[in-house]
Amino acid sequence: MSVFAWIIVASLFGGVLSVICAGLFALNTRAQWVGGLVSYAIGALLGAVFLDILPEAIELSPSITSVSATVLFGILLFFTLEKVLIWRHCHHDHCEAHEPHEHSAHDHGRSGTMVIVGDTFHNFVDGIIIAAAFLTDVQLGIVTSLAIIAHEIPQEVGDFAILLHSGYSKARAFQMNLISSFATVVGGVLGYLTLQTMQSWIPTLLALASASMIYVAVADLIPGLHKRTQMRDTIQQVVLILLGVGTVGLLSSALHV
Repeated sequence: MSVFAWIIVASLFGGVLSVICAGLFALNTRAQWVGGLVSYAIGALLGAVFLDILPEAIELSPSITSVSATVLFGILLFFTLEKVLIWRHCHHDHCEAHEPHEHSAHDHGRSGTMVIVGDTFHNFVDGIIIAAAFLTDVQLGIVTSLAIIAHEIPQEVGDFAILLHSGYSKARAFQMNLISSFATVVGGVLGYLTLQTMQSWIPTLLALASASMIYVAVADLIPGLHKRTQMRDTIQQVVLILLGVGTVGLLSSALHV
């Protein structure tokens, strides 16, 4: 299978399959299962970054310092962008953008619209990350795609909850998320077409991808785990995080044999 075909297939799985799985979870399963998915996703993200993506970026780059600096810059960049989004949508202490389950149903879909716009951009960036990984190495592309799928599912479950709370029907919420997921394919195709002529940019993009995944795991997902303080919950979280890391590690080892 060609690299372009791998990118298309991985982008479809990363986007569409994540939405379908998230829809099944959000509409048919217990809410407490989402916490387990989030823990597993954290492990998969961090495993992909530190076991595959960053080592590959360092190997391709003439300077380890430049890769480290790019990761640092990326983390600060994503922090700044998130703060700008919070400032843009939160004009008072009670922020409906980040407390969707506490405000009334009279937001007329504003939270849902914001979620769709943000998710579409996120999916587009995921597509570019997938393309950069596959253009570097097919095995790296597979591992990166696995990590993206792992963190997309719990994120999409959360998106479903916000859309339903904002007044969308179940069918409409699924339709909007599905349309948004195709941005991953668009990003993958665009990444393939542009990155082929800019191979020197791949280490930088891999470093930015690492920063994005580290930030999502550490800043967005891990804080939510701290809300569950029972020892049983903590043990479950640690085990699932290790399972996520282990899955990526085993897959990486198997692909590189």
